[in-house]
Amino acid sequence: MRAQHLDEKARRVVTGNDSDGRSRVTLDEVVTTRVELPAFTLNDLWQVDAVPTQLEADDTLTDVVDVAPPPQGVVVRLVTFAADSEVDGEQYGSSIDTLHGEKYNAGNHEAVGMHFTPTVDIDTVIDGEIVCIMESGEEVVLQKGDTIINRGTKHAWSNRTGRPATVVATILPTNSTAPGPVAP
Repeated sequence: MRAQHLDEKARRVVTGNDSDGRSRVTLDEVVTTRVELPAFTLNDLWQVDAVPTQLEADDTLTDVVDVAPPPQGVVVRLVTFAADSEVDGEQYGSSIDTLHGEKYNAGNHEAVGMHFTPTVDIDTVIDGEIVCIMESGEEVVLQKGDTIINRGTKHAWSNRTGRPATVVATILPTNSTAPGPVAP
């Protein structure tokens, strides 16, 4: 049986103005910039190469998911996590390595899938429940409407429910290449 999270597709509706200056829908589509992995499915919704951006600027999505945003830009992504019961530790680690690359794998930790990204990730749960596990062992249960802001920190995700959990991730670039201390 195919895991539910693999079927998650994202629709995006983009607005703009017509030649008379009236607001209208300029794009209504199921996104094609997506990747299916055993532990999660990613759908990129929007990307700009630099901020501030122009209102009329088109997004710069390609057909390939790039985990990092452009150096001056932003990526908005829909991530749907499989239930832990559907993914073994090796598959989860492989999913992290495939997406982020081995250099962002945080090594041997008790939490499967511990990794970091040199970005600020603003993650808001829109469906289900997911646990964010910190390197210290702290766990934060996030439910629909909750947001966590990971600032280049080592973390892992655990979906301990029996159904997929979906998060909207807004990813911002930083000047960092490695995790490090962040003042509270």
